[in-house]
Amino acid sequence: MGKLVVLKFGEGSFEQGFAVTLQIGEEREHPSTEILGKLPPSPEMPLCYGDWQSCYRRLGNGYRLYADNKQITNFSITQDCEDTARMLRKQINHWLLAEEFRPLRERWLERLSPTEEIRVIVQTENNQLQRLPWHLWDLLQRYPKAEVALSSPSYDRIHKPRTPNPSVNILAIVGDSQGINTQADQALLQQCNHADVKFVVEPKRQDLTNHLWGKNWDILFFAGHSSSQGNGETGRIYLNQTDSLTISELRYALRKAIERGLQLAIFNSCDGLGLARELADLQIPQIIVMREPVPDQVAQEFLKYFLQGFAGGETLYQAVRHAREQLQGLEDKFPCATWLPVICQNPAQIPPTWEELWGIKNIPVPPPPPKPPIRPLKAALLSSLMITTLVCGVRFLGLLQSGELKAYDQMMRSRPNEGVDPRLLVVTIDEEDLATQRRNGESLKGTSLSDKSLNKLLAKLEVYQPKAVGLDIYRDFSAEQQDLIQRLRQTQNLIGICKGSDATENIKGNTPPPEIPRENLGFSDFIHDRDDVMRRHLLYMNQEAASLCPASYAFSTQLAFRYLDSLGIRPTYTTQGNLQLGKTVFPSLKSRLGGYQIDANGQILLNYRASKQVAEQVTLTQFLSTPVSPSNSLKDRIVLIGVTVKEDARDSWSTPYGSVIGNKMPGVMVHAHMISQILSAVLDGRSLLRVWSPWVEVAWIWGWSLVGVVLVWRSRSFPVLTLAVGVTSGVLYLLCFGLLIWGTWVPFVPSALSLVATVGLITIQNLKLSKIDN
Repeated sequence: MGKLVVLKFGEGSFEQGFAVTLQIGEEREHPSTEILGKLPPSPEMPLCYGDWQSCYRRLGNGYRLYADNKQITNFSITQDCEDTARMLRKQINHWLLAEEFRPLRERWLERLSPTEEIRVIVQTENNQLQRLPWHLWDLLQRYPKAEVALSSPSYDRIHKPRTPNPSVNILAIVGDSQGINTQADQALLQQCNHADVKFVVEPKRQDLTNHLWGKNWDILFFAGHSSSQGNGETGRIYLNQTDSLTISELRYALRKAIERGLQLAIFNSCDGLGLARELADLQIPQIIVMREPVPDQVAQEFLKYFLQGFAGGETLYQAVRHAREQLQGLEDKFPCATWLPVICQNPAQIPPTWEELWGIKNIPVPPPPPKPPIRPLKAALLSSLMITTLVCGVRFLGLLQSGELKAYDQMMRSRPNEGVDPRLLVVTIDEEDLATQRRNGESLKGTSLSDKSLNKLLAKLEVYQPKAVGLDIYRDFSAEQQDLIQRLRQTQNLIGICKGSDATENIKGNTPPPEIPRENLGFSDFIHDRDDVMRRHLLYMNQEAASLCPASYAFSTQLAFRYLDSLGIRPTYTTQGNLQLGKTVFPSLKSRLGGYQIDANGQILLNYRASKQVAEQVTLTQFLSTPVSPSNSLKDRIVLIGVTVKEDARDSWSTPYGSVIGNKMPGVMVHAHMISQILSAVLDGRSLLRVWSPWVEVAWIWGWSLVGVVLVWRSRSFPVLTLAVGVTSGVLYLLCFGLLIWGTWVPFVPSALSLVATVGLITIQNLKLSKIDN
């Protein structure tokens, strides 16, 4: 099943800007995602479109537009048309890259896969917005199965069920053909499979009305001259050399045709957006028109490609996209031919396939033969499949998440010791350091490190030239000592912290140190799970507009960047939007992946370093009073400065290694684990924690359910079966633990539950069968 994307434009104009709502969901279902945004003013856009439209219409390429003043194309006009087309494309994409629109763009990229078939509906009453060639949006170029349609914000569902016809009934109106070749259109329609085509050539008004009333039509087709009038508000078709009609003059006949099942109107004629506007008021499900005057050859080729695709089994939207893109072969003679075809959609209706139009899905299916009796082995396999489906369903709802995370924590604590990371040094500030500063008469100003001690510390670190220094202490006030002010401003390898605001959680945040440049800031925000345990590493995020913290990257990420930059490794991003450092890619967690049921853009699993201490530690007092020996050189290390006071609940965090007071981890040590994870992955090849794809995990869970089937099949006594289940569960745990050490978190709890439940269910079934046999 494909995806449906709706871009709703509220009231506005190119002079004032537009409010925009993005909805994303599965076809035939309510949207699962909705986000509000806006697009800024762009008064140049209508001018750019007008310039292109003027150049395009001066080409005069044998249009199906009812006009006598046909001009002759020359190279200069063609070049002007191509130049203005490039300018319009550039203007559209520049507008859609606006910062105000960025959250919608990012949500689109997060929720939609390039492999999915996507219907994109631009819903607006604004005539200028409807005229824009939306297919030029660079975002859509990433989605080869996406096609754009236009829609009015006002629409209704057609409630009367449609009765399928034995063939696709097509009413083909061949209007005034002066100067164009409509014979080609007729020939193409006659080649369609399972189609009953009625041609009405240059009819009178009464004849056309009678035909519309006379039969249940599936498709209404028009070929000939047409035009839009009244700034695109209305449209007119030319039936013959003397008669023409607006849609309003066919209102009653068209309304009756729609009530009786008319699904699609195709106007293979010029400038059809005015026609589409009026037809949309009648709630017709789908319309295909040309947004501007269309050359005769382009109209014929589009119809040929569209009918080949649609009648050949493609969906309506895919058939239009493929037909439109194949017109590119004509653009040396007819510039911007691929811009012309456009779908107009009633959002309440689902586009039918060609097979659905002629009722292939309503062929009666013979009743299935009676089912043979199920043998015990087949019953066991079905039980296994049922248990797996149930367990995976419960897991999908997140009901097993708590148990999976506890098992994960136990395995994390049990890993073999890795030793300290030699690239890190942590200067800690404990209770004794605070007392020493107070005895020396130093003012702490509500923080843990006085200006005097900080100045001495930075001056001493400057001598040893570490690669980076991280100050994990909030300083939302200005320094008083002049030399400290200068040192904070000029120390290029010093990274400070701030805390982002979160309006949804009522978190105000903290401002950064005013002296440290913005590019040397990192946010200190951590992500914890519902049980308050930290298992994820937030690498980057988009701050709220009103956030006190301007940093886009985490404190740990910034320090790792500084260290790696000295080795010539700089951050880049993959086409999927994942951070890449050297050859190492940090793939963001996705929702409903692994044991998590979360939305985790910019986050990875935190692979804590398996050791009692992540890095060498020295207290502030020790560091300031004792010279550092050459063997302990800091030149190639990252130095972290932070508080380790156990009573400081604000900066103590629950981790898989402890979640009660006294066992929690100071924030500076969490940062050290995060930095070590990045550096070890990039420089040492240490595995990042990853999970399997959902289908592989389902296969793994089902595999252990099948193991349960084998255990019941092979074990004839209950004590032996119980022992076998216990031993097998232990083997399962060891396998999961071993895979976690190698960097893969696989589902233990669902697999064990599937194993035990399968054994239990089949054992009960066997007991019932034995009672029946007795």
